[in-house]
Amino acid sequence: MKRDLLESLRGGEQLALREQILLIAQLSLPAILAQVSSIVMQYIDASMVGRLGAADSASIGLMSSSTWLFGGLCAAVAMGFTVQVAQRIGAGEVKTARNLMKQGFLASVSFGLLLALAGAAVSTALPRWLGGAEELCTNASRYFLVYALSLPFVQTNNLCGGMLQASGNMRVPSLLHVLMCALDVVFNLLLIFPESHVLGLRIPGAGLGVMGAALGTALSQAVIALVMAFFLLARSPMLRLRRSERLHFEAEDWRRGLHIAAPLGLERAIMSGAQVVATSIVAPLGTIAIAANSFAVTAESLCYMPGYGIAAAATTLIGQSIGAKRKDLTRRLGWLTTGMGIAIMSLSGALMFVAAPLMIGFLSPDAAVIDLGARVLRIEAFAEPMFAASIVASGVFRGAGDTLAASLLNFVSMWCVRLPIAALLAPRVGLVGVWVGMAVELSVRGVLFLIRLAGRKWEKTML
Repeated sequence: MKRDLLESLRGGEQLALREQILLIAQLSLPAILAQVSSIVMQYIDASMVGRLGAADSASIGLMSSSTWLFGGLCAAVAMGFTVQVAQRIGAGEVKTARNLMKQGFLASVSFGLLLALAGAAVSTALPRWLGGAEELCTNASRYFLVYALSLPFVQTNNLCGGMLQASGNMRVPSLLHVLMCALDVVFNLLLIFPESHVLGLRIPGAGLGVMGAALGTALSQAVIALVMAFFLLARSPMLRLRRSERLHFEAEDWRRGLHIAAPLGLERAIMSGAQVVATSIVAPLGTIAIAANSFAVTAESLCYMPGYGIAAAATTLIGQSIGAKRKDLTRRLGWLTTGMGIAIMSLSGALMFVAAPLMIGFLSPDAAVIDLGARVLRIEAFAEPMFAASIVASGVFRGAGDTLAASLLNFVSMWCVRLPIAALLAPRVGLVGVWVGMAVELSVRGVLFLIRLAGRKWEKTML
């Protein structure tokens, strides 16, 4: 009979080094697939919109820092409860984990609705606040409005996927993310262009352009949110609803959730504020620079998404290890996951350096955009190993409930390293200077996270 390594971890059994690596791989591969599929979805959106022209692409790029902020706030609220669920499952307190899940579901959906209202309220003015040219603002505003209204579904996906991962189920969220990617392609074909041709067949479309891209993504998010909720609430062996168990509000659970989520939310706000400043640095460089910057960010995402997949696995492993009081494994798993992330992203960085023109060319037919985007991507390739260290180590810290230190490290590196270098170099060497600042900052950030990982304070438990 095949050994369940995660159950063995919770049961206090010894795991050989080979088994620890296998366990990391078992949890990481589905999570990596989920992350990569989400980026493929962004690629699809960017590629399809890129066919409309650089101005339409730039209108979406202008809003990227804002969508990243709102999405990050949703993820922070979900994380406040999913980390606790992982630790309770590790401790064998599955009934308590189910009550935490229900509290988290209520908190997350409520927050998603409030955030949607806030986003809709500022959608008209936001592109102008970001310094966008007048010809970009109308499309940018419509794009962000649709995105804002989809936030309850984004929040549901974050929470349900996170809860399933916290229980050790990485496969279902991963497969559903792949399905979401496929749905996005279908909806985009029907909504972006007046007509499309697939395998020689003419497919009539709505011709909504940028707004069609936003609606396509929103619809795919909505469908998958409902399916993800079904698997969590009705099918999960550990976390599904039981008629005999009523929801109990526990003040201590909310306090712990706030203790985890608040630094993550603050971190995302600080980082997004920095992204807004970075956008304001890029915006005066012109439409080609804005489009190249947006496409390069999307292209680079394929390189670092494996790191986020491993980080998700690290959060589950560290959370359950701490819950099970496996001090013999907690530290080693932290270093093993981080080392695996560095190795994989070093390889993906090398591939990105070689394939940079092809990656940008897939997203845009504009020769000037391709040339500039490829140049900045190749600069960024050198920062990928240390970027991996910061991504995966942050997942380790989240599993331990230690989110404040990571937020502070991100704040220092972004505001004290990246932005000053970008502001200094952008007027002199254009977009290349902005990405030099990014590469230097990500390298510094990785070193800071490794120093933190080498210490002992992050190993504290929330239980």
